Amino acid sequence: MITNVAAKLGIDKAIGYTVLSRVIQAGGGVVLILLISLFLTEAEQGYYYTFGSVLAIQIFFELGLNTIITQYVAHEAAHLRWLSPSEISGDPVNISRISSLLRFSIKAFSVLAMVLFVVLQTAGHIFFSKFQASTIQWQIPWQTVAISTSLMLIVNPILAFLEGLGKVKEVARIRLIQQIVNIVAIASALVGKGGLMALGVGSLLSFCVLLGGVLLPENRKIIFSIYRRKEEWDISYWKEIFPYQYKVALSWISGYFIFQLFNPVIFAVEGPVAAGQMGMTWAALNGISALSMSWINTKVPLFSSYIAKKDYGSLDSVFGVTVKQLISVNVILVAGFIAFIIGLSQFGFPLADRFLKPLPIILLTLTVVANQLIFSWATYLRCHKQEPYLVNSLIGGVLCAASTLFLGREFGLMGIVTGYTALTLFVGLPWAFLVFKTKKAEWHSGTLSDIKIETNG
Repeated sequence: MITNVAAKLGIDKAIGYTVLSRVIQAGGGVVLILLISLFLTEAEQGYYYTFGSVLAIQIFFELGLNTIITQYVAHEAAHLRWLSPSEISGDPVNISRISSLLRFSIKAFSVLAMVLFVVLQTAGHIFFSKFQASTIQWQIPWQTVAISTSLMLIVNPILAFLEGLGKVKEVARIRLIQQIVNIVAIASALVGKGGLMALGVGSLLSFCVLLGGVLLPENRKIIFSIYRRKEEWDISYWKEIFPYQYKVALSWISGYFIFQLFNPVIFAVEGPVAAGQMGMTWAALNGISALSMSWINTKVPLFSSYIAKKDYGSLDSVFGVTVKQLISVNVILVAGFIAFIIGLSQFGFPLADRFLKPLPIILLTLTVVANQLIFSWATYLRCHKQEPYLVNSLIGGVLCAASTLFLGREFGLMGIVTGYTALTLFVGLPWAFLVFKTKKAEWHSGTLSDIKIETNG
């Protein structure tokens, strides 16, 4: 029976590991919420979640390149074959091209990681010093998470490279272990009265797990083997990747102003307690979103492979089924979350005070469901190595930032939530659907070789 249900939901091993990771993240998140409410003050909770929003500055350094690495490697790997779990064979041109991309990724992200550490240290010190509560010891915890976040910037592109080679299941398993270690580490540190340092401990151990996954014998053999097979054929960053990546990068940067600006503004306007309520609520909803998006994210190499082979029929068939599955999962989970929060409020559990009130939560859940569709359409189109959502993202980022700053100053938290919900439902969703239908029809009417890099929305 369980096998039949899994089949109907489209759960293969890659999705299974990813979903299990998200389930553990969600279950662990519930445990952590309880522990945070027991072992952190309301003000410390605000710091805990605002740390995450400031750490999201890494978006400005990653710039969507990890996703692009997976897509480009998958396009080349579609013409190769595996002789064994750690040995790949095929046209030397394709192998040399992915080798050049691996070399570029390691060098580029090593430099970016060092710059990110300096930026995080500086930005964190300025922000938290300006709005700090005198009793909160945030300096060492912040330095710890800044170091580990910077180190993970080096490891993540290598994992993205392995995913592009089709090792989606293997990478998902590594991230599952990382998720378990992270939750156990944070929980143990909280119970041990580690305070905000719990986040730093979890982050450092997470990096160690990911690094260990990359250095597993099979993965290490694959990486070293491909790294050495560089010949005269390159994937030129400036000619092939940059014309696409800068558009993805601008979209990702816009995403920071759409999704990560809430907490810092609330922290500055209403204080760490309100920021903690928003942070805990947003963390729960993001966990739900990440879980259901596992259905589409694990399909990126498959979508890219279909596109490389111009098999649009299979592409659309798998995509349509996948979207129905992930939306069903998402709606069930957000409905359950709303019921859980209302139940806490109705029965007077103190934990309810650590979340937002039911009304803003309901508004935010509407945006979560809408964004599942937007993210799915974007993933489908970006697997064509195009970025047609650039204008959408830029205008959305500007509108969201303006709404958050203005309505946050005038109406506080409720103003921020209302503005964001209105923009998502009445601007973002219909515009994204129009772009999806238009570009899909345009690109599939000819051949992929005829497609030019698009910038219009």
